[in-house]
Amino acid sequence: MNTELCSLIALAAVVGGCATDPAPPEYAGAGAIAVVAAAAPAKGSILRSAAVDGALEDRILALDPNHVSEADVASTLSKAPAPHIMLIHGGIYPVHLMMESTGKFLVKMGYPEARIRDPGRDRRWSYSPYEDSAHLAGLLAWYYEHEGVRPMMIGHSQGGIQAVKVLYELAGKFSDSVRVYDPYKDGELDRTTIVDPLNGAQRPVVGLELCYASTIGAGGMTLLLPNQWSMMDKMYAIPDTVEDYTGFVLDFDPIGWRGTFSSAGKATVRNVELPLGYNHLTTPYVSPLADDKAIRDWIAAYVPGQALSNPPGEAAGYATVWAADVWYSIKKHWTLEAQRLIRARRTAIGQS
Repeated sequence: MNTELCSLIALAAVVGGCATDPAPPEYAGAGAIAVVAAAAPAKGSILRSAAVDGALEDRILALDPNHVSEADVASTLSKAPAPHIMLIHGGIYPVHLMMESTGKFLVKMGYPEARIRDPGRDRRWSYSPYEDSAHLAGLLAWYYEHEGVRPMMIGHSQGGIQAVKVLYELAGKFSDSVRVYDPYKDGELDRTTIVDPLNGAQRPVVGLELCYASTIGAGGMTLLLPNQWSMMDKMYAIPDTVEDYTGFVLDFDPIGWRGTFSSAGKATVRNVELPLGYNHLTTPYVSPLADDKAIRDWIAAYVPGQALSNPPGEAAGYATVWAADVWYSIKKHWTLEAQRLIRARRTAIGQS
């Protein structure tokens, strides 16, 4: 484990008792959230703008979502429409650097950086668990409306609780409507509906389904924090506003404990226990893994549930299994969403 990571662990141990987030960065709109007017994209405009070379579309459609190789990512998937990934970090300073490491890992593995970082504000890599969950839900709706592919979420520690809370916001459990949130204007829009980019129909934000979400070390004692009290009876029941959810738990985790996630309806839910020795704080610190060819090859070959040799020795001290499982799911849903968008576009123009 490198010196930078050890330093972060030491710093978090010193300040961890306060469980607070750093002061929010200065950006336009900080404080009272402005409600602004902004028209939705014109019907069919996203499908038209998503058009790529027909041969490339054919290659994307030919991909097997369950077996996407590193070569597939480099030659085909990297050129496909990509869902926005919302990273939500934990609540102890400077744990946001851990999720920044996750974002950089994904970029090194081939995911477009522009589909991870906030396009407005300060180009942040991840969001705080203290931000308004309704704003995050409205932001996800904006991404879907403007990009045509359903977003993903990854939450760490208290950020995992926030991710599930956002799913409940989208399910309408806290309010029967949610305003769209514009990342460039950094404010709520004066509408609670979006134009569905695939069929042009107007639909409410409430009910929007994400394609994938996962959490690591979420729940446990952090549910006792006042900003998460509303999740005490909801945390481990995943609503229908995500298609595929993975709850990662650590073998010994005095913070996140060992809760078991289940579906509250139709969502596909997996519970994954990570190997002994992974640390609650540092699990998302995985960027260095993408710099080693042997480790990259191991991660690329990983398939959930299939027997595989132990990660290379160079990966010691890092949460390699977590990184591999998350990357597998991201590749899978990236493929499925790109295929979904291409099929919708071809149907709209009458092309088989």
